[in-house]
Amino acid sequence: MMGRRLRRLWCFTTFTCVYLCSLAVVLPLPLPIKPDGNYHILRPGQPFKIALFADLHFGEDAWTDWGPLQDVNSVRVMSTVLDAETPDFVIYLGDVITANNIAIRNASLYWDQAISPTRARGIPWASVFGNHDDAAFEWPMEWFSGPGIPELRCPLANSSCSGEEPCSFKGTQRLELMKNEIELSTLSYSRYGPKELWPSISNYVLQVSSSNNPRSPVAFLYFLDSGGGSYPEVISSAQAEWFRQKAQEINPDSRVPELIFWHIPSQAYKKVAPRFVIHKPCVGSINKERVAPQEAENGIMKLLAKRVSVKAIFVGHNHGLDWCCPFEKLWLCFARHTGYGGYGNWARGARIVEITQQPFSIKSWIRMEDGSVHSELVLSP
Repeated sequence: MMGRRLRRLWCFTTFTCVYLCSLAVVLPLPLPIKPDGNYHILRPGQPFKIALFADLHFGEDAWTDWGPLQDVNSVRVMSTVLDAETPDFVIYLGDVITANNIAIRNASLYWDQAISPTRARGIPWASVFGNHDDAAFEWPMEWFSGPGIPELRCPLANSSCSGEEPCSFKGTQRLELMKNEIELSTLSYSRYGPKELWPSISNYVLQVSSSNNPRSPVAFLYFLDSGGGSYPEVISSAQAEWFRQKAQEINPDSRVPELIFWHIPSQAYKKVAPRFVIHKPCVGSINKERVAPQEAENGIMKLLAKRVSVKAIFVGHNHGLDWCCPFEKLWLCFARHTGYGGYGNWARGARIVEITQQPFSIKSWIRMEDGSVHSELVLSP
């Protein structure tokens, strides 16, 4: 392993150093507000297509030659999917970065690199946090044996690589990651959740609207922070209550379909998981590991199962799973491992979700890096 992962200085290659330095900025403290930006409008006569990018893990093993190469590979996967599918919207489904491997103060430099293929094509996006996104730095045991701790040079986080500062191993908090994303691009539809839910940050809802009437909802997209990293892997009872109140406020009669997105699967995923081979009514192509669920169930699944408007939940986290299985009246779906960072050597790809207004339907399939498509299913007729 160490033979192919030769140690380098912190600016791993000329490409990586130049890239990171070009992104380094000092961001103001006030939280940004995007006016009138909570809804996205369907193109006339066209379905609304969403690409889900899960578990990119940018910054993995950042001090090696291997790590930055995986980020380059992940950019290639996203670019291939975006060019083949031309989605209207992208959702980053958590573990965008591997913060526990990143020894610079501003991990947003890697976050921004992960978002770059979407932003470069002018496609709007939203994100939720995973368990690795604000995790504390984990000291590699190999640094304390053999050749010892490598020399680390960390670029200044403000403007250029002309100077250096001591490396930081404290990580970048969820709130700062979200603030940086929103402030750096008008294409980001990500939001700070209600302050009473903090440190759980990525809790918000977006509206997909009709082209004929921008205020007329076709679907609601809910984003929930499933924790991990700096606090337990759980969706709290407070988050469940926030969802209940928000859904009652904007969709009181459950007339408008709702889709839910978070990172770590709930314990309900274990109940429906296929044993060995994926078989109907489940649909998917890989079932190579056990579901690794949240630490506790605090009421969110009970709420979602009762709402006839909730059609599906989408998660990442398990790299070796890509199935959808029915649970009561809704679908529980995994995305597809998109990034070359993280564990597992399964082929990379992305789950696609398509909403059609007339006649209404929600369909999904998986687009692979090699261009193939599989696991098509209808989530709501």
